[in-house]
Amino acid sequence: MPEALGASRGSRAQEAGVAVPAPVAQVAPAGSRPVLRPDRPLTVLITVPTLDLGAADEGAVGLAKILAEAGHRPIVAARGGRLAHLVAEQGGEVVSLDTATRNPAVIARNAVALRRLIVSRGCDVVHAHGRAPGWSAWLAARTTGKPFLATCHTGFRDQNLLKHWYNGVMARGDVVIAASERIAELVAERHHVPPDRLAVIHPLLDLDGFDPAGIAPERVAVVRAAWGVRPATRVVLVPGRILRRHGQHVAVGAARRLKESGISDVVFVLDGEDGGRSRYSGELWDLVLSSGTADIVRITGPGTDAAASLAAASVVVCPSVQLEGIFRPLAEAMAMARPVIASDLAAGPDLVPVLSASEEDRATALRCRAGDDAALAAALVRVLALPEPLRHAMGQRARARVLGAFDRARTVEQTLAAYARVTAGASAGSAGRPPAAGMPS
Repeated sequence: MPEALGASRGSRAQEAGVAVPAPVAQVAPAGSRPVLRPDRPLTVLITVPTLDLGAADEGAVGLAKILAEAGHRPIVAARGGRLAHLVAEQGGEVVSLDTATRNPAVIARNAVALRRLIVSRGCDVVHAHGRAPGWSAWLAARTTGKPFLATCHTGFRDQNLLKHWYNGVMARGDVVIAASERIAELVAERHHVPPDRLAVIHPLLDLDGFDPAGIAPERVAVVRAAWGVRPATRVVLVPGRILRRHGQHVAVGAARRLKESGISDVVFVLDGEDGGRSRYSGELWDLVLSSGTADIVRITGPGTDAAASLAAASVVVCPSVQLEGIFRPLAEAMAMARPVIASDLAAGPDLVPVLSASEEDRATALRCRAGDDAALAAALVRVLALPEPLRHAMGQRARARVLGAFDRARTVEQTLAAYARVTAGASAGSAGRPPAAGMPS
């Protein structure tokens, strides 16, 4: 059965006996000593596979924005993509490099190219977002004696020793930044990263446009018309790229169960982009046809009005089957005050912390077991049956939670404090290694 989510930090790790690492860089409260910042302008080389869609891509762009606004110079090495112009508009530089490849020979060549870039541009720090560019960046940083940071946005599959070694580059940073508490727990458990090298720093999220009060009814009507949904039909929205780890197949299974139970006034909209890198999209269509749900499931491309798409939904489902860090579509749905159902791998305590059953009147969302379409269907029946005042109240709690959890100033201060730490170590002659003293508080 679905479980209510509410507030308790690091409960999963504590139950498993895993220490929950404290963030490397905390924002100092009023009246305490000031938060650390780099004492000079830095040139930072950021590597990421692409500048298109996804947590790493958006995380790299957000980092470039933080650095540029603080007077530093970000240089992003990536294959390119639709977000590249944002880096340039923020005062950064984009260098085209095939950093998305997993070919060992190309990774080695990229390491040479990045080393030349570090020397020619006078880079002070190297920061990797992603494993393939991470290996090239780590090699380039170590051969030039520059500090190396790595940001982990999601929980990678770790199914064998080779994959474990490949993933391990993200744990080699002088500071390892995790996008969420659960990602930090996973990195600490798998790669034995000590707490003094591990930071929990939320990504920079822009939720300004996700306010239900600012969405005109006409925008919602346009979205529903594009989906071919009648005004009285309830919409279950499944946002996010069409990727196996996002679990859209679980939503199709839940749609089949709802249809078989006689619930006929619901349409499932899988509103995401197909990256075209796998067979999953085709398999998803086959599943829709074989399950007899073609009449109630829409697989659409990404809309141009994400906020209106969320406003058009009766409930938003995030059925990820692989551990997410901060799943942006989930955060955006909460900001839009939508009732949300998330798998236990899609939502961690950063967004929807766990509450006991007796505290369900404070729940910000419902949770169900990852990969379990029966549990998802049961959660959907439960949410769709809620009286409108209770659904509205859950949505308002979700909005308050996400706006409180993602404080832009805190993310900026924690990020700059991490840079201050590694550059202080480098200036002390330690080649970017963190000092042995305790972390800033």
